[in-house]
Amino acid sequence: MRSVIALGLLPAALLLSGCIADPEPAAISTNGPAQSRQAAGTDSVPTTSAPLETMQSSNKAPVYWIGRSDANVFLYREFRDVPDDENPITSALRAMMSEAPLDPDFFTPWQNPKNLATSISGTNVITVDVSADAFNSNLDADMAQRAVQQLVYTATAAGASSGLIDAGQQIEVVILVDGHTDYQAFKYVKLGAPIARSAGMVAPVWIIDPQEGVEVADGRVKVNGRSTVPGGKLRWQILKVQENGDKEKYLDGEATAAAQAEASGVFSVNVNLAPGNYEIRVSQFDRSKPSDELNVDTRGFKVR
Repeated sequence: MRSVIALGLLPAALLLSGCIADPEPAAISTNGPAQSRQAAGTDSVPTTSAPLETMQSSNKAPVYWIGRSDANVFLYREFRDVPDDENPITSALRAMMSEAPLDPDFFTPWQNPKNLATSISGTNVITVDVSADAFNSNLDADMAQRAVQQLVYTATAAGASSGLIDAGQQIEVVILVDGHTDYQAFKYVKLGAPIARSAGMVAPVWIIDPQEGVEVADGRVKVNGRSTVPGGKLRWQILKVQENGDKEKYLDGEATAAAQAEASGVFSVNVNLAPGNYEIRVSQFDRSKPSDELNVDTRGFKVR
């Protein structure tokens, strides 16, 4: 068993709008089989989940955040620099609970906990023990379920990318609160049973690189991302951001997400750009509604 416990961190302030819990919440249980668990309110969204991260040599931690796309709310991932004085799963979760996303379109409802510990069993189960102060946000039932999945995605991603767990098997997460089971997370989600990644949680369109705010030295920019529709058409635009904040269309085109099982949904676009500030926009393309941008994701970056 690998375990790290951290104490004495200051609580983080977070303001959420439009996510206020009802006074008499109904519990959402995670005690059923992992394959059948699904977040409330996700029937109309794509049913795929992001492939488990692969092992990498980088010390950057995969951290999932919550963001809006059209009328739905999904999970998005960033890679973040984290200290190496804790195990990779604890470090990623601490970043998720205490830091702000790089992308201003994302947010996290988690609060910086006083206590946080993680351990791994030989059956590919990650146990997260966190203090109750991490849940000090008022959420509705749908957002509470997404917040729990945000933790599950982050913990499993960090375990897989660091090589601590076998990515070839299903990985589940058990969440304890102050060492106990049966806690009601954000007053809605009953914890204690193993939880797997839930389908329909990840963003339909997801720009992986460049990350928000990066600087590219030579103008050769490679946009990498993933769509939940393997083989589906995507529309991309690069907007040049003027000094006054106005955005002008600079380049545009179409791309096709990979259909192969080993690269399901992956897409890439290569462009050469002059120095300046830019925004890349990628959306799914429906030929029956050619003027619509569906499930848009954006990133801002700079070319030196």
